[in-house]
Amino acid sequence: MSVTFNHTIIAAKDRNESAQFFRELLELPEAPSWGPFTNIQLPDGVLLQFAEPPVEIQMQHYAFLIDDEMFDRAYQRLCERDIEHWADPQMRRPSEINNEHGGRGVYFKDPAGHAIELITRPYL
Repeated sequence: MSVTFNHTIIAAKDRNESAQFFRELLELPEAPSWGPFTNIQLPDGVLLQFAEPPVEIQMQHYAFLIDDEMFDRAYQRLCERDIEHWADPQMRRPSEINNEHGGRGVYFKDPAGHAIELITRPYL
């Protein structure tokens, strides 16, 4: 069997709010949830499980590879909702996107404060 990424738990202040944020941004359907998790499933089968840990949340980085059409729609939603975003991970180029690696990219924070990146071309 080859190695594939199956799931991860993403710490959230409000697991339902975070899951809804990603479902709306990335146009994902609801997924079955259980126990302390609110789940969303990506088209490739990877499960994102949002949970509310009893500790202070440390920022993590999550990058999503999406096609150009999805990027256009997701970026429009970021702008319509006045979500602060940057062209670079150092947050020095506000309200811009980048054109690196032969594609486009943008950085922003989710409701829990995690650094999220949307890209249209893989780095490698």
